[in-house]
Amino acid sequence: AEFGKQWYQRRVRGKAEAAKELENWHAKQSDVLEKTKAANREAQEAFLRDNVEETKPGQQWERICRLCDFNPKNNRNSKDTARMKSIFLQLKQNPLVRA
Repeated sequence: AEFGKQWYQRRVRGKAEAAKELENWHAKQSDVLEKTKAANREAQEAFLRDNVEETKPGQQWERICRLCDFNPKNNRNSKDTARMKSIFLQLKQNPLVRA
């Protein structure tokens, strides 16, 4: 009988601790989510601000190259896009002239 009471008390304590930890976890996750939302909003506003600016002829490739990641260390698990990147850089340096 005594063992049953101790077991029950430990179980109740464990459930209370688990509920408290879960509540703390939810609070931390909501904080992280709010910070991420704010950062995404700021990034989107900056992106839209850059896109709203009038694009001068010959600067299209400059904008495209800004959006590309030219660091090969970050692209270990992705397809090889070296040819595409080199073409973008060539077009950035020597834009096509339309007649």
